[in-house]
Amino acid sequence: MKKRQTTKDKILELLKKEVKISMKDLSEHFTISEVALRRHINDLIRQNLVQEEEVKQEIGRPYFVYSLTREGHNTFPNQYDQLPVELLRDLEDLYGKEAIEKLLQRRKEREEKELRSHLEGLSFDEKVEKLFQFLEQKGYMFEYEKTDEGNYEIKNYHCPIYNISSNYNQVCRYEKELYKTLFPDSEVTDRSCMSKGNHHCYWVITNPEAKKAKQKS
Repeated sequence: MKKRQTTKDKILELLKKEVKISMKDLSEHFTISEVALRRHINDLIRQNLVQEEEVKQEIGRPYFVYSLTREGHNTFPNQYDQLPVELLRDLEDLYGKEAIEKLLQRRKEREEKELRSHLEGLSFDEKVEKLFQFLEQKGYMFEYEKTDEGNYEIKNYHCPIYNISSNYNQVCRYEKELYKTLFPDSEVTDRSCMSKGNHHCYWVITNPEAKKAKQKS
């Protein structure tokens, strides 16, 4: 097995094995000075690959321990991105495209049920705000703006299930259906989509009052 060569790579390897380690214990694995080692650690902290945690003692000064961040763990090879797609393809090969549709439909229904419990009884603006909070906790990265008409123009720059949606576009279709269900009095339109090669997903959810005015005219 090929070993990492640089000092920073060796630090990451040790933290992967030890979970948390102090500077004193870490320095035992290196021949460089503690000052030089601290410089490497600080670089990794700035890169958000390593995090620092203070440990207080009953006697003596507090000291710091170091551990990997999520990004630090992701520097090691994994199958997180590809495995779900491979499993869906296996499911499709075994049971056909209908099985994929049923599985993704079940996912939409589960999310709809969960979201309804969070959005029930809220105003339009409150529902939009709560929806964003919920989805950001799941890893999405939103930027949105409320227009003079009260509509919301929404951009999403990160999709945590992009690897699946780019292979199975039904995910995006079910997402649109989900928003239409949650905002039945609004018009929900998608202007761009990352799974179709765009830089970001772009949605518009109209103010319910605007839709009612349009229907009357």
